[in-house]
Amino acid sequence: MCKKILFFFFLCSSYLLNAQYTNVINSNRPGFSESPYSVGIGVYQLETGLFMNSSKIVRTFTVPFSFGQNLTFRTAFFKEKLEFNTNITFQRDKVAFKNVFQSHYFTTGLSEFSIGAKYLVYEQEYEDKSKEIRSWKRRHAFDWKRTIPSVAVYAGLNTNFVGDLYKLKGMTPKVGVLLQNNLSNKFNIVTNIFYDYIGSDYAEFSYILTSTYTLNKDWSTFLEYQASYNKYQTNNNFGAGVAYLSSRHFQIDASTRLNFNGKTTEHYMALGFSFRLDRHTDSYIEVDENGNKIEPLEPIYTKKKKFFGRLIDKITSIFKGKKKKEKKAKEATPYKRKRPTRTRIKSTVQKAKKKNDKKKKGGFFSFLKRKKKNDKKKKDDSKKSDDTKKKDDTKNDN
Repeated sequence: MCKKILFFFFLCSSYLLNAQYTNVINSNRPGFSESPYSVGIGVYQLETGLFMNSSKIVRTFTVPFSFGQNLTFRTAFFKEKLEFNTNITFQRDKVAFKNVFQSHYFTTGLSEFSIGAKYLVYEQEYEDKSKEIRSWKRRHAFDWKRTIPSVAVYAGLNTNFVGDLYKLKGMTPKVGVLLQNNLSNKFNIVTNIFYDYIGSDYAEFSYILTSTYTLNKDWSTFLEYQASYNKYQTNNNFGAGVAYLSSRHFQIDASTRLNFNGKTTEHYMALGFSFRLDRHTDSYIEVDENGNKIEPLEPIYTKKKKFFGRLIDKITSIFKGKKKKEKKAKEATPYKRKRPTRTRIKSTVQKAKKKNDKKKKGGFFSFLKRKKKNDKKKKDDSKKSDDTKKKDDTKNDN
């Protein structure tokens, strides 16, 4: 079996294509499977949640109850198709013994602390049938290329920095193959094959099959089956859950599971979220026929954002700073319109009215002064008229 897996690794490594960055967060939660696609360079993604696991005490040594938190951090540095991730699980366990008498105790600590990397070696490309207008049959026919999955390889290391209940003799490697079939724009299937704890007494072979269906632009649901085998026991895990996309960078999820591991049945519930800090920049620029840059289309949300959407916008605005806001404002309004200056000219009629109003408001003494001036003008006018009459009479006599 190991030889077949190694041969499959070698076969897949002959195909090298670039991974694609997505404008919307691509989270592995709430399932246990892992997508072959990377988050992209400059993206820092956190996936975390609380879980609770419970079962009956039926054996000599069991863990009937566990409660904890799982945290996964994902990012990429060197290449778009290469991703690094870290998985940490912190939990509190109830350890029970059932022999003649039943007793239990509690322990708290790390149950998992692993680091790993995955590399996309083959990415399947699909035809865009929305441009097909000649034939209705071809436009709605199934694209058989979708049966060929995208492929990635995984390699990781299980550290021994865990609690005594989960501690092994030393660090153990983990390898796997990650597959994904996008059967339609809404439905895809993810398949993972892992060989874990290599070289230890608990070496385990497992596979996961997850089907995801997108209900609308906000809601999606999944069904999952996981099986794991080692020399001590066999586990069969069935899970289901939903995920809600609150914004482009924030997702909320909830899931439930049943785990059949021989004599007991475990009940599992989880509630969590995924958040990313997007600092991705494209390594190339797409241009049209005229040489202009093609801007990527982003989803437009017409409805009002809810509580979590507003909360995430406030958090991201802290990281962006004031400078980016000023740049956006300048890009939106590249020039400032100067307000025209206006000068008002008073008319001569208004000036005359104001003078008359001042004269009227002068009082009794100003009235006497005006009267004297008017009388002088009348006398002067009368004298002038008398002088002109005398001159006319002398002319007539001559």
